[in-house]
Amino acid sequence: MPSNIPTDSPFLARNESFVHWHGEGDVPAPLRGAVVAIGNFDGLHRGHRAIVAATVALAREHAAPAALLTFEPHPRRFFAPDKPLFRITPAQVKALVAARLGLAGMIELQFDAALAATSAHDFIEQLLVERLGAKGVVVGHDFHFGKGRQGTPAFLSEHGAALGLAVRVLPAVTEGGEVVSSSAIRASLAAGDIARANHLLGYRWLVQADVRHGDKRGRDLGYPTANLALDPECGLRHGIYAVRAAVDGTVHTGVASFGRRPTFDNGAPLLEVHLFDFRGDLYGRTMNVEFVAFLRPEERFASVEALVAQMDRDSAEARRLLQEGISGVPSLLDSPQSF
Repeated sequence: MPSNIPTDSPFLARNESFVHWHGEGDVPAPLRGAVVAIGNFDGLHRGHRAIVAATVALAREHAAPAALLTFEPHPRRFFAPDKPLFRITPAQVKALVAARLGLAGMIELQFDAALAATSAHDFIEQLLVERLGAKGVVVGHDFHFGKGRQGTPAFLSEHGAALGLAVRVLPAVTEGGEVVSSSAIRASLAAGDIARANHLLGYRWLVQADVRHGDKRGRDLGYPTANLALDPECGLRHGIYAVRAAVDGTVHTGVASFGRRPTFDNGAPLLEVHLFDFRGDLYGRTMNVEFVAFLRPEERFASVEALVAQMDRDSAEARRLLQEGISGVPSLLDSPQSF
């Protein structure tokens, strides 16, 4: 099917000098006078990375650093706090991905009542030009900003140019006539279609969380697990997955269950990761888990013995898939600087 998705991987070794600035105080020197890509960039998917690539190119033209300019909380969270929002890449994960894209850093501004009330003109003049000293701006075709979303790409081009900003507006990235979007990726993850989600992302989707204490039930079943509480609004389909996980720079393969454990307690959703051939204490350590393949939906078993038998089959299938290798998209864990 027709596509304008780039086929090459843009991922580089992790930039150890990458600056993740939360917008407090003065602009860090490495980010002052940058060319900035502006947006929410949830997922930093293939469409977003076309914007990032254009930002890096424009920054080179102006001998300036390139940076991501994004907002926390997500503006949708500010305007509709009671409406669930499945974040593909929360801020810290977004920064981990951005650090592999040739950027000097990520500017994370607090989206609050003051920013929401800022006019489109003041957003350009006071924030971009005066505070950040930006030399250029790159946005997508559907980018809106300022009070009431009055600022448009055309407004940014006209008024930005008048203030000395180089402005680039990029078209949507499409595949098969459909726009590559965060919404499409959320829908794929909600359906358990990991292959499709990873294809649209351009890398294997991953989550980051600290390992917490559980009820030790997996150990009793012969499958000790690292338990991770994901965001309550994570919309990933409940089920069993083949995964890879990085802890302290070492990558392990494994099988994971995300769901409510209907055979036992039907409790709050939890990600339980069993690492193959691993012995050690992971409590309190940060784990990055990437999803490689969906194996089956979560289900309730009539007995513990039936559950363990299925876990044996799940593990065998996960090992097979992971040993064969999954081509098509890169892993952000496979680097000497893996996070």
